[in-house]
Amino acid sequence: MAKRALITGITGQDGAYLAEFLLGRGYEVHGMVRRASTESFERIAGFRDRLTLHQADLLDQLSIITLLKEVEPDEIYNLAAQSFVPTSWLQPLLTSEFTALGVTRMLEAVRLVNPAIRFYQASSSEMFGAVDQEPQNETTPFYPRSPYGVAKVYGHWITVNYRESYGIFACSGILFNHESPLRGKEFVTRKVSDAAARIKLGVQNKLRLGNLDAARDWGFAGDYVKAMWLMLQQDRPSDYVIATGRKHTVRELVEAAFGYVGLDWQKYVEIDPALIRPAEVNKLRGDAARARRELGWEPVVSFDELVRMMVEADLARVKREVEQA
Repeated sequence: MAKRALITGITGQDGAYLAEFLLGRGYEVHGMVRRASTESFERIAGFRDRLTLHQADLLDQLSIITLLKEVEPDEIYNLAAQSFVPTSWLQPLLTSEFTALGVTRMLEAVRLVNPAIRFYQASSSEMFGAVDQEPQNETTPFYPRSPYGVAKVYGHWITVNYRESYGIFACSGILFNHESPLRGKEFVTRKVSDAAARIKLGVQNKLRLGNLDAARDWGFAGDYVKAMWLMLQQDRPSDYVIATGRKHTVRELVEAAFGYVGLDWQKYVEIDPALIRPAEVNKLRGDAARARRELGWEPVVSFDELVRMMVEADLARVKREVEQA
């Protein structure tokens, strides 16, 4: 009998890649979506007919309990969150409700409905924040530098707490930045790849960015969702850092993207002080040795391949937009 998975945040980048991955492994895949005035299922459009979507909300405990009783999942992947760091400064309370307390509501539903469900929590490298140690691993102390990072720390520790207190198979994946052509345009990687395509095709003139020296450990989302699945297939639940172990600056990202389309980035990029974070994080680089050793996980797509993949996808999309205009 096919395993049944429930994914919160299924319409997001990670949710879409994970859903496709699980379908490929013969899972019956269910997704939790919020009631919205405008539905956005474009990331899962290619396999939407193979999914079952349900309305529920991380802010509504009863809706989650009802959903778990209805779906009866073997595995839950909790990917839903307010996940854009700059927005967490503008909406810190909402970020806390979704990204921190939402995890507790999910875990409490598991405890009440069926404690045998295996639970994956999407933790984040933003929890490390302003640490001195580099690279960061599973024992590195957290020092979050944004309301989002703080909320993720809460979500992480409440997952540990439920695992140790109630014996729930609950894991946290401490994922470093992972990108793809499905990334939202508000994120810097996609903002850069989209701008490179638009400037190349003559439909945009400038790209405004904040701190070009900010450095991140960027990997491919399609690689990282496999790690999520691997965590829930182990004999014992644990937490894992998932990262490439290499970091690159925003400047290197811009150079690679514009270089791919044959443009000198310095002619098109302007620094906008309004885009610089109140508290920057500069030392994020992950050590995924434990995941390699215990899960057998390795990142496949390199930084340059990732940038090329994103720019090619945006070139194709912008060309279609221009032709249809």
